[in-house]
Amino acid sequence: MEEDNVWIYDRTWEGMLTSVFDAFSLRRFPVAILGEKDTPPLFTQVHRGTTDEEKAGRVFRALQKKLSAGALVCLTTSLCSELPALDMPLFRYICKAVKSGKSIETNFADADVLFVTNVYRKVRYERLRMMQFVRFQKTVDGTYFSMIEPDYDVLPLILPHFSDRFSEERWLIYDRRRRYGYYYADHQSVRVTFEEGSEIFRLPDGRLSEAMRDGDEMQIQDLWRMYFKAICIKERMNPKKHRKDLPVRYWKYLTEKQPGRKK
Repeated sequence: MEEDNVWIYDRTWEGMLTSVFDAFSLRRFPVAILGEKDTPPLFTQVHRGTTDEEKAGRVFRALQKKLSAGALVCLTTSLCSELPALDMPLFRYICKAVKSGKSIETNFADADVLFVTNVYRKVRYERLRMMQFVRFQKTVDGTYFSMIEPDYDVLPLILPHFSDRFSEERWLIYDRRRRYGYYYADHQSVRVTFEEGSEIFRLPDGRLSEAMRDGDEMQIQDLWRMYFKAICIKERMNPKKHRKDLPVRYWKYLTEKQPGRKK
């Protein structure tokens, strides 16, 4: 191993697998892996990998022989965390899995296996929260719109849930932090983005302007707030537990937490 060996990759699953392939092929294992937008330290030897689907496929097929389907989901899903600290543990996990004679997925004494698994659990939990906390608003053209801002890039992970539950509707879920969304119609979803300066970015709490929303939308939102208030038993209120179950960072886009119309 060369002490100054740093690798750059595109932070995709295929890019990571390509890096693993190159490491074994070149017999050079990095001490650090960075994303394309990161600046490598001075006086380091940099290897800029190019994602190759054939190479990635060979490594993936090797992993399929060594790991369960659940473990593979863990590895791929963990990348949705977008955590730079994940790069090296994930790389080492994959290398160890390929080299090992048996599955290492439950070897939590291994720091890399434990780290990647814990990141996966956090992403999975964020996915569950987004499935619970998405609130739709009906637009003038009948499309249901929702703004989200999750800690991790879980939008692709929640699409199957909403595609199944609202298969006959038209809807758009937009991740404000990452500036992309998915529009669903006619049983198909399409990735969409909006230009800088678009009106959608002038919605601080994600609520549609009067010109954008359906005529009955505000009344429906008021009814939802009334229902939420009615089922709340004041004598059983526990603010600390409430904030644990429903963290404050999600409140901005929740209809029941937004002020209603002034009478």
